[in-house]
Amino acid sequence: MGIKDKLLKKLGGARDMTEGSPSKRLIEFSIPLLIGNFAQQLYSTVDSIIVGKYVGDEALAAIGASGALVFLLMVLFIGISMGAGILVSQYFGAKNKERLSKTIGNAIVLNFIISAFIMVMGVLFIRPFLELLQTPEAILDMAVSYTMISCLGIMGTSYYNILSGLLRGMGDSVMPLFYLIICTISNIVLDLVFVGSLGMGVAGAAYATIISQIISAVLCYLRMLKMKDVLTLDINAFKLDGKLSKQLIRLGLPVGITQALFAVAAIFVQNLTNTFGTVFIAVSTVVMRVDGFAMLPNFTFGTAMTTYAGQNVGALKIGRMRQGTKEGLKIGVTTSVVLVGLILTFGKTLMGLFTNTEEVINVSYEMMCILSIGYIGVAINQILSGTIRGAGDTMTPMWIALITTTLIRLPIAYGMAYFTKSETLPTGEPRSIYYSLVIAWVLGAIITAIIYKIGYWAKRARIGGKIMDISKMD
Repeated sequence: MGIKDKLLKKLGGARDMTEGSPSKRLIEFSIPLLIGNFAQQLYSTVDSIIVGKYVGDEALAAIGASGALVFLLMVLFIGISMGAGILVSQYFGAKNKERLSKTIGNAIVLNFIISAFIMVMGVLFIRPFLELLQTPEAILDMAVSYTMISCLGIMGTSYYNILSGLLRGMGDSVMPLFYLIICTISNIVLDLVFVGSLGMGVAGAAYATIISQIISAVLCYLRMLKMKDVLTLDINAFKLDGKLSKQLIRLGLPVGITQALFAVAAIFVQNLTNTFGTVFIAVSTVVMRVDGFAMLPNFTFGTAMTTYAGQNVGALKIGRMRQGTKEGLKIGVTTSVVLVGLILTFGKTLMGLFTNTEEVINVSYEMMCILSIGYIGVAINQILSGTIRGAGDTMTPMWIALITTTLIRLPIAYGMAYFTKSETLPTGEPRSIYYSLVIAWVLGAIITAIIYKIGYWAKRARIGGKIMDISKMD
């Protein structure tokens, strides 16, 4: 083994999180993952910045109007990725190389089947769907173009997400980061060429994103092929195993449904947003981009807890899992408090990166201040839900999402908009969108904390396909 290979193995090899200080292991895993998530968020953010600056606010609004639909197309892949990641972390913790290899192989095959289906369905229904959402005529064609290209490139996008997720399930958050940085740079360069130099508009932004993510998917797969000490991706690994595929779907489907709920809620909210006009659609696009960065630590710690809990549950170290959850909560809440302070201090400067329109900057900052109230609640929810998922219970977080999204957020958003209609606000109060989200986040954190404390989820933890009661294990 050469010096280069030894260095890569040390930096980016699979990481055992069943030994050592829990907080140290979580931080070691989370830092590269956070940087990677930051880089991935740059994909969509750079699109928005360059399109907003080079093309204008209508083009920026077109990307925002298509965002919820693109996310909805991705939910099945997110589910399969999470289901596979849970099994991968558990089999890695249990040192079961054969089952680890077959889980990865089956996840890759299932991803191909789903990708092909989504590509066909997406192309057929994109324009009717955007019209159903009352997308303003002025931006409809641009929104259709952006979504269509994103859909055609969804196989590369989905493979990056699932392969990087599998690497992280084995505790390797460093190599996906390296690949993502390379591809983020590629995305920025291609954006400047396609949108800035060639004048391809929103279509150029979409092409830049999918080409970059195809590159990252290939790099992740090549990395897996080199991890022969941990797994073996031979022909047997890619033979669909009915029982294993069912486990992947059983674990992943609730996660996919959860993400679908978020996507459907986002679509309904986008429909409400569209009634407020093009300017507020641009505001919403800017806010969601900045919010995406602000939420990165929360999602990062949630993912880290899923991997950490999965490995320790697989090794039957339940006391260590609970200790790590407490330390994860301290890290997550502290980080959220710092972020809120930064947003309140530098928010207007961030909004100015996306547009030169003073009205859009000021309203975006106001909406961002409202959202920041709920970030601590999101941190608590993500970390506790990550532990529960790592134990193999993906149903409980799904039901919490169902309650907070469909029974709390949407009724509040539409209700506030309806009851605040007036001559000056003919479609209602735009702030209703963000107030409803904050309320849903806070209630979601309270519900998740209560369920985690009760421990019912621990009595039906799923370890390697078997249901076990871990509530009394130490």
